[in-house]
Amino acid sequence: MAPIATSREEFDEIPAVVGIFSAFGLVFTVSLFAWICCQRKSSKSNKTPPYKFVHVLKGVDIYPENLNSKKKFGGDDKHEVKNKPAVPKNSLHLDLEKRDLNGNFPKTNLKAGTISEPENGTSKLFPEGEKETVSPDSLKSSTSLTLEDKQEKLGTLYFSLEYNFEKKAFMVNIKEARGLPAMDEQSMTSDPYIKMTILPEKKHKVKTRVLRKTLDPAFDETFTFYGIPYTQIQELTLHFTILSFDRFSRDDTIGEVLIPLSGIELSDGKMLMNREIIKRNVRSSGRGELLISLCYQSTTNTLTVVVLKARHLPKSDVSALSDPYVKVNLYHAKKRISKKKTHVKKCTPNAVFNELFVFDIPCEGLEDISVEFLVLDSERGSQNETIGRLVLGASAEGTGGEHWKEICDFPRRQIAKWHMLCDG
Repeated sequence: MAPIATSREEFDEIPAVVGIFSAFGLVFTVSLFAWICCQRKSSKSNKTPPYKFVHVLKGVDIYPENLNSKKKFGGDDKHEVKNKPAVPKNSLHLDLEKRDLNGNFPKTNLKAGTISEPENGTSKLFPEGEKETVSPDSLKSSTSLTLEDKQEKLGTLYFSLEYNFEKKAFMVNIKEARGLPAMDEQSMTSDPYIKMTILPEKKHKVKTRVLRKTLDPAFDETFTFYGIPYTQIQELTLHFTILSFDRFSRDDTIGEVLIPLSGIELSDGKMLMNREIIKRNVRSSGRGELLISLCYQSTTNTLTVVVLKARHLPKSDVSALSDPYVKVNLYHAKKRISKKKTHVKKCTPNAVFNELFVFDIPCEGLEDISVEFLVLDSERGSQNETIGRLVLGASAEGTGGEHWKEICDFPRRQIAKWHMLCDG
């Protein structure tokens, strides 16, 4: 009977041992999970905060100034309103209730905050709070301009720069533009808006809203970029592109303004600046080339298109490379029946795609078929810009027509050719 009692005691001890091991395993798992979470939190806190921007539109805070708080639209809390100092008469505060149908303010409200006209096309820096007036000399010079000089003028852009050291925030306020040319010949006006890019990284692309039928748009929109060290400000360049919205075709480019920030001190407070708008830099090196391979299968009535490479693509901005991708459109009797696109290649003038697309042809032969290739620059949050265009078909000129003729004469053969891109 003694061996049986001993075995029973050992059997009763097994659940206790299993429970002890399970408890130790649970404690170890919880400790390991807590340690991993602490490591991730500490690594995130040591990293440089990401570049985030806050957009203020016409005095309305669309995004919170404090990224950890809830989103607010319009006025602040009652407690903040009580503690908020009174707005001086000569400040740039604008009353939202006095806007017209186009979102603009009456000219009487802008007198206190207008910026003086530039003389001889140079920019001026004003310390914050300084009274801004239009000098009589600038009025005389503007009235004495000839008709030819006025036609060459593309207008003036007014903006301000500011840096918040406590929050590591770089703020750009696009105030207004004056004297823009009319891009619509029928109404003799424009629908302007402004795109801004921070170079050289080209990570931060923002744009204002479109203001209808005006040559003197008052935007008053503030873009705040968080996580930019003050020591890095001197290495950046602001690139403004002034455009006119067109509902039925590509937007018209009015001009551009390039602002290198080297030498500009923002430690003394807000800087009000103005610059003459100049014509956009036209690239003389062409739009680049595209390597395309085609194969027509007469038995299955399919067309195989391979987008192989692109080379010598121009820069999308003054000092930034483009992020190209290719959009392929198949047309039958001038009607688009199918579309495909490649993946985006980041920051390169010589992209390698190697992507194959197979199109079903709805008719016998390729007489009424054509293929359009659009090389575009991918831009987040805004309309993608067309770098170049290529059309292959029976009616195409140059290498496009020759390539098409070869695939018709030699079906089931893959034929590749380089083609020059033309203006889109």
